[in-house]
Amino acid sequence: MTDAQTKMQFLFALRSKGVTDSRVLHAMEKIDRAAFVRGLFAERAYEDMPLPIPCGQTISQPSVVGLMTQALDVQPRHKVLEIGTGSGYQAAILSQLARRVYSIDRFKRLVTEAQSVFDALGIANITAMTADGSYGLAEQAPFDRILLTAAAEDPPSPLLAQLRVGGIMVLPVGQSDTVQSLIRVTRLEKGFDYEELRPVRFVPLIEGLGQD
Repeated sequence: MTDAQTKMQFLFALRSKGVTDSRVLHAMEKIDRAAFVRGLFAERAYEDMPLPIPCGQTISQPSVVGLMTQALDVQPRHKVLEIGTGSGYQAAILSQLARRVYSIDRFKRLVTEAQSVFDALGIANITAMTADGSYGLAEQAPFDRILLTAAAEDPPSPLLAQLRVGGIMVLPVGQSDTVQSLIRVTRLEKGFDYEELRPVRFVPLIEGLGQD
């Protein structure tokens, strides 16, 4: 199969799972998922499935990345915070849609490897750092959009506090060993609006820094 055919199948699979936003599809066409998958699994980069990455983490399946990005409704002037850099794939997609992306991971190795891919792809509007993502990034707040790629039992209050009024946060919520729900939180003038989107399964959000 040619690269063009592979890419067409990849985009068709995304559309069939409900990723219909043209800007999101364009970003996912432009950012090569294979750049973020190493070793044995590189040849499966265009399959709609999660794949293992170092530090016991995973790169999410493309349709879930697309649906989460679509739910986030990122606009060109937005400043976005991502919790859980992982492979860097999700941050790279966001970088095509936002003005600036800040991405945090508890594993230094993942941040270093993701940064090397960003550099190789010439992506200059992502700031990736090693930190405890459950506390967010207060010095850069408020954010227009916040995305979590790890499941919390409840939306973390420090992150809610760092969301601009009118801003949106998308995250998986639930116990790590049961089905989780992807929810969208919109900050209102007074309080928050919560919308349940779909069942998902993510690694749990863990406080503190990783050992790798």
